[in-house]
Amino acid sequence: MTILVTGATGNIGRQVVEHLVKRDADVRALVRDPSKAGFPAGVSVVQGDFLDVDSLRKAMSGVSTLFLLNAVVPDEFTQALVALNVARSAGIERIVYLSVIHADVYVNVPHFAGKFGVERMIEQMGFKATILRPAYFIQNDLMVEDIITGYGTYPMPIGAKGLAMIDARDIAEIAALELLRREQSAEPLALDRINLVGPQTLTGTDIAAIWSDVLARPIKYGGDNTEGFEQNLKQFLPAWMAYDMRLMGERFLTDGMLPEAGDVERLTALLGRPLRPYRDFASQIAASA
Repeated sequence: MTILVTGATGNIGRQVVEHLVKRDADVRALVRDPSKAGFPAGVSVVQGDFLDVDSLRKAMSGVSTLFLLNAVVPDEFTQALVALNVARSAGIERIVYLSVIHADVYVNVPHFAGKFGVERMIEQMGFKATILRPAYFIQNDLMVEDIITGYGTYPMPIGAKGLAMIDARDIAEIAALELLRREQSAEPLALDRINLVGPQTLTGTDIAAIWSDVLARPIKYGGDNTEGFEQNLKQFLPAWMAYDMRLMGERFLTDGMLPEAGDVERLTALLGRPLRPYRDFASQIAASA
């Protein structure tokens, strides 16, 4: 019985692999470049790509449970559908898919719409899956660490509705636990969706206040200028991705990323501990600033 982890060298995938190894799972990792693997002993590494069907067939042969994680790329939807079809042909029923919260609400945001399409295909194809729907990753703010600490401004267009930000480490651990729950079940478990949220719903002003506290100097919220956000992102991201992120920011302002009743309690029970708060992340950055 083998669990295949895709996106295994990324921030989430690598941590999923490590959690599974610690729990004595039989883990196979799909990677583009094996030289970058560096996984714990015992992990089987398979070189491949979502658009290389033969490599996917090889990677999925003999696999019982799949962790499907697709990067935000222009053909993300195609990659996921190819993977799902190959998985079905390989006889894989048990899947944990990393989607995004409010994928059915942020309908104009390309990577949200793509993930919602994948969710629909998982359901229509009859997979026994857990669809994980994470809110904004706390670690996304590593991109703006220098602006916060160097210029005294929190520049992300978070708005006043609030985001239930979650630590990437919690996402990875929950994913690993769900993979093991499905893998170890005598029969494939019914489809389930889980919102992955943090312990607090924070506005842009809230986050600036946290930074002001941990840095012991004033940090202001940079405002809701999504056009400026897009232009800044274009300095180090492709134009299409910067625009995708701008559209996401606009939905932050109008809709927020709000948890549903019981989400925090469910995740706390699943982990057996409290969820990591944003303040812990900010404090770690402040300590090294």
